[in-house]
Amino acid sequence: MPQVKIRRFAVAVTIAAMCIFLSGTAQAGVHEEIELILAEEGLTGIAWSLIGENGEVNLGSAGLRDNPGRSDFTIDTRFHVGSLTKSLLATGVLRLATEGLIELDAPASRYLPYLAFDNPWAGVSDVSVRHLLDHTSGLNDAQLWQMFSEQPEPDTPLIEAFPEPKSQLRIRSKPGARFSYSNTGYTLLGMIVESIAGGHYEEFLDDYILAPLAMHDSTFTFTTQEGESADPVLAWGHVDDGSRYAASPVFLRPAGQFTSTAADLARFAQFLLSDGVIDDQVFINKDLMRSRGQPSGTEAANGGLVAGYSLGMGRRDRHGVIGYCHGGNVVGFVAMLCVFPEEQKAFAYSINTDSETADYGRFDSVLITALSITRASPPPTHTPAPDISRWQGRYVLSPNRFQAFEYLDRIFGSIKISADGASLELASMQQEPRLLRPLGGYIFSANDRATASHVFLQGAESEYLISDGFRTYEKVSVTYLATHWLSILAGLGGLAWLFLAGMVSLIQYRSRFLGLSIAPAFIVSNLLFVPIPFLITQPFMALGDFTPGSAILAGVTLLLPVGMLLTILRTRNTSRVNLLHGLAAVFVLQWCVVLIAAGLLPLKLWV
Repeated sequence: MPQVKIRRFAVAVTIAAMCIFLSGTAQAGVHEEIELILAEEGLTGIAWSLIGENGEVNLGSAGLRDNPGRSDFTIDTRFHVGSLTKSLLATGVLRLATEGLIELDAPASRYLPYLAFDNPWAGVSDVSVRHLLDHTSGLNDAQLWQMFSEQPEPDTPLIEAFPEPKSQLRIRSKPGARFSYSNTGYTLLGMIVESIAGGHYEEFLDDYILAPLAMHDSTFTFTTQEGESADPVLAWGHVDDGSRYAASPVFLRPAGQFTSTAADLARFAQFLLSDGVIDDQVFINKDLMRSRGQPSGTEAANGGLVAGYSLGMGRRDRHGVIGYCHGGNVVGFVAMLCVFPEEQKAFAYSINTDSETADYGRFDSVLITALSITRASPPPTHTPAPDISRWQGRYVLSPNRFQAFEYLDRIFGSIKISADGASLELASMQQEPRLLRPLGGYIFSANDRATASHVFLQGAESEYLISDGFRTYEKVSVTYLATHWLSILAGLGGLAWLFLAGMVSLIQYRSRFLGLSIAPAFIVSNLLFVPIPFLITQPFMALGDFTPGSAILAGVTLLLPVGMLLTILRTRNTSRVNLLHGLAAVFVLQWCVVLIAAGLLPLKLWV
């Protein structure tokens, strides 16, 4: 071999060796950083996938798959991914659409004729398959019992999640107009798949989607960690205190039931980065693949905002980069998958701890850095629309995510838009204030985002709206909110007075206490504590079931306004103390009336 060729060969080998060495060093650094985050955030274990340059796949794991058992979380460990399931289920629906077996813009009722939507816009805007895929149907997310119940079995028919369709399928915003996350919607998609498959969607999609994608260690079928059919390589889920949790079946399983591995999530991510072709055959139409995460038709999209969700993927602006992602959260697990099509890179992970306090975004940041994703260039500031000041004020979610908690979301989830120099400030009770920088017209960018993140617009009835593509807020009067806040403060103040004054009266009058005007209100106020030990000792998954704890809770909350009314009626004399007791009972009673109107009193967790 000539010396020149020998030198070139030596240089090539050296470069290749250096690349392997640097890649290994980088992976070791990622592993160390992730182990540090696990320890600092108090999490149990994790497995992850990285798809880098030229499709190179790197898998990793750290921590434990079983905290009490002290067994390691390995790259072969299976795990749950929660709502990331929706992206996989959507892939199945898009495959059916590609084959002409489903029409995305057809009414969902074509495939589910036995279910009736309560849709005020019926005939003008019916709920379509696409609306279900895009979370723009206007449906409620879920009822408590549909997600937390010990009643369902792994093969419970999906129709049992809708025993009263007319009330459970009420449409709260015009279909196609606004994003509102809905587990109910994706359960209906599972039922649509079954209407075509003629059997359980799980077995059908395992063969129809997972097998062609070579995801042989994944399944839509229910898996759990204990019992006769336990999966021996499935990680245990954990909660904040480190205790482990075994998976249970749920009624809305198409929305969040999926088991996978790091390698299989990497295969799915690689497919998402493609044009939908497998073995030179069109698996999913190229246009559908490219439309994922590209919202259209919503009020926000029509207003010029590109942020949002479409066909099972959301456009995510975090850590200075733009990706198309889907997260997942189920009791015991938190997962995330993000693809970056322009750079043909991706990451995915699942963590077997469902924590209320952990900062999972730290893992995203580490993996984004490891992939060297190009940072987005913030658009320049431009003059906002001249009438933008008209949007200043208070806003509430429209619609909110959980129909049952609409009252609470309206009162405690409101936001405020106010001027801050050339920018606007968005303030809420849940987050630190955010500055919205004008990008021209009615489009703005939040200070923690790299691109356009909010749009101000007017609805069909000229209502003032603000949207970030994933939530829409409607402007309300300050008087409306202030009235409700005063109602709550008066109610809580009345309860506090009745409890403290009642304790004093009980000590002072003892056997004669029951004859006092304050007695009924005091007794029913204290009854509110009775269900607590029953509720905290019952299984977590029974939260939405009819149990002794939930029955007692409904009973005592039903008695609350009755006790207040009896105290008011007993206030016959004009002594200052009795008048104060009666006034306190009036304060509580008015709040009870508001809660009754909101459907929160009596509090029945099983409906």
